[in-house]
Amino acid sequence: MISLVVPLWPGLAASLALGLAIGALAGVPRVRATRIAAGLPLLALGLLLGLAGLDTVPGRAGLWIEIAALVLACYLAGCSLGALARMLSGRTS
Repeated sequence: MISLVVPLWPGLAASLALGLAIGALAGVPRVRATRIAAGLPLLALGLLLGLAGLDTVPGRAGLWIEIAALVLACYLAGCSLGALARMLSGRTS
């Protein structure tokens, strides 16, 4: 996994930064429909992690799935941290 992260760290850092910005701008979802919509990327991450963990896709396509799982995980972590920062700062709008 380290050999995968080392060349991809700029993209992973960019996805984390983008997630921080989006999470800080959007905040925590409050309406039921937005909570459902926010859960869809989590389902996608679970699917990608399942495919990557079980090694069901070999070769280059499997590598793309692992990269997508890493990038999406960094983005969602950034979104969560940004939303948490907005919530702790007390901004409501």
